[in-house]
Amino acid sequence: MMQLKATVKQFEDFKALDGVDLEIPKGTAFGLLGSNGAGKSTILRLFSGIYKQESGEVLIDGEPVYDNIQAKQKVFFINDETIQFSNFTLMQLKDFYKQFYPSFSEEIFEKLESAIQLPRNKKINTFSKGMKRQAIVIIGIACCTPYLLLDEAFDGLDPTMRIIVKRMLVDAMCERELTVVISSHNLKEINEMCDMAGLLHHGKIVFNRQLDSLKGTVHKIQTAFADKTRVFTAKDFPSLEILHFERTQSIYHIIAKGEEEEIHQALAPFKPVLADMVPLSLEEVFIYELEVLGYDSQVFA
Repeated sequence: MMQLKATVKQFEDFKALDGVDLEIPKGTAFGLLGSNGAGKSTILRLFSGIYKQESGEVLIDGEPVYDNIQAKQKVFFINDETIQFSNFTLMQLKDFYKQFYPSFSEEIFEKLESAIQLPRNKKINTFSKGMKRQAIVIIGIACCTPYLLLDEAFDGLDPTMRIIVKRMLVDAMCERELTVVISSHNLKEINEMCDMAGLLHHGKIVFNRQLDSLKGTVHKIQTAFADKTRVFTAKDFPSLEILHFERTQSIYHIIAKGEEEEIHQALAPFKPVLADMVPLSLEEVFIYELEVLGYDSQVFA
């Protein structure tokens, strides 16, 4: 498990993380969502031991990470930037990381590299952005760490490159109990890759949920009632946890938490002539949740 406990990280007068509590279970594909500057990259750098927190705890399998070689060997961090590797060839980069990760697998490296067929002896500064990302993902997976962290993993990649990188990650997760943490401001990427997600805003965790349960308990209802003379409000449905309530002529648009059966029961006394459940996208769920909590719904736009 990866844990932050009341973690504070400050850069001069800027508080990047403000007392964050977070648990990421082993074997999870976890998405860190938030706008630029929300604290996503700071969390990844704390978990990889690059930064030291001002207060609180940063733990990998119960051990403090900073200045702890054994804990850091359990984590591979793929930064958004690859400029530090520009003068390496792929093989030199592999040998560089192999020094620090005793679990490195030549067999896995060969398998992935043969499938992708990147140039082995050309400098990485001659690679496209997508090829650079493929190279470091191959090496990250071959290091066979229990935890793999990716900062804006798919940013700037064309659709073909995205599919290739995602496939490598999914295969690695299926083959062993790999925990993957992906930071992004792109809800679609998180929805496709992750089974849990946490939303950051101004250095705080707004919420942290299982995506399937999150989408399964929030519903959009389009309804109309037999009584056309009455104007209904959210207060008419006290048994429902309503996130959003809007009326357009005789049609009511309601976003509510709960089971479908409970929602239909709450509407039934008012004789609805229409009560359609409309699927919600993950983006819509997050927007309405944020609005209820009093946050700007454009936080991750």
